[in-house]
Amino acid sequence: MAAAITYRHNPALPIIRPGYAGNKLIDGRFANGETYFAPQMRQVLKWQLSANPQKTEKKADNWAPAVVDCTTALAAPADALIWLGHSTFWLRVAGTTLLFDPILFSSPGLKRRHTLPCAPEALTGIDYLLLSHGHRDHLDAASLKLLARQNPQMQAFSSLGMQPLLADIVPGLRVQEAGWWQQFDLGPAAPFELFYLPAAHWHRRGLFDTNTVLWGSFLIRTAEKTIYFAGDTAYGQHFSEIENHFGPLDVVLMPIGAYKPATMMQASHVSPHEAAKAANVLRVGHLVPMHHGTFDLSDEPASEPLHLLQTMAAAGNLRADLHAPAVGEVLRWNEWE
Repeated sequence: MAAAITYRHNPALPIIRPGYAGNKLIDGRFANGETYFAPQMRQVLKWQLSANPQKTEKKADNWAPAVVDCTTALAAPADALIWLGHSTFWLRVAGTTLLFDPILFSSPGLKRRHTLPCAPEALTGIDYLLLSHGHRDHLDAASLKLLARQNPQMQAFSSLGMQPLLADIVPGLRVQEAGWWQQFDLGPAAPFELFYLPAAHWHRRGLFDTNTVLWGSFLIRTAEKTIYFAGDTAYGQHFSEIENHFGPLDVVLMPIGAYKPATMMQASHVSPHEAAKAANVLRVGHLVPMHHGTFDLSDEPASEPLHLLQTMAAAGNLRADLHAPAVGEVLRWNEWE
């Protein structure tokens, strides 16, 4: 029997790409663009049972990002960008505070390799919670529950299929879903525009929910600058499509870790070389790396992703200005040329 093909978007939100029909579903599950993708259990088992050629190097590599306390900056009114580790960023834009992909604690299988740069209780005043996808290292239930208690005004923006998942974790949380190439409704007084855009990835939290929730990336556009959060993604044509639509991007938060072995990871995550290639395609002005240093997710040594990216930048193979902050370091993104 032929697979049932349908397309889905949020009919309450505009589609910004002419002719785009919505996200493709194959037998009711989201495709990765046009084709279906999800890692197979046999691939995972093969990886887990295979020897890591960098095992000795990885074991000896104790590097972790430096951590500086950011509590004072969180309470200040100035626009800023602060990396809290992994893919979690605190961002203030024109007085509005956003938090991306929060994972504030260790959990089974995900042990933090460095501390949080503030007490979790300091994360208040958050207006918008941006959730790129549903994997547990980006959407952590304990973190969401704490943030919702501390920020009753907070509204979540995420992907198609996310609302039922969030309702189980934080009942009553206001959630706005979007498909790729859709613009969220922030209201007439919003100081920026917010878009949900493609990524090359997949979804699974349990045994039977594979690709029932969409994954993607975010772009914030103010009158002066664009800020792009790439989410979790493999390298793909979506980078050139985003550049074609929005033009050169000013600030990009790009993943660089969890890329070995390539046979397992290449379809889910960019390597540092692919991250640099994507940044060049996007014609990025300023690149801030993420998705490295906080958790042990793959076979490469902890320090390797950032070292490779810095080496490429030094050799002139990354055209963007590279900012590799300490965890908790305040970045004045709005002052960058």
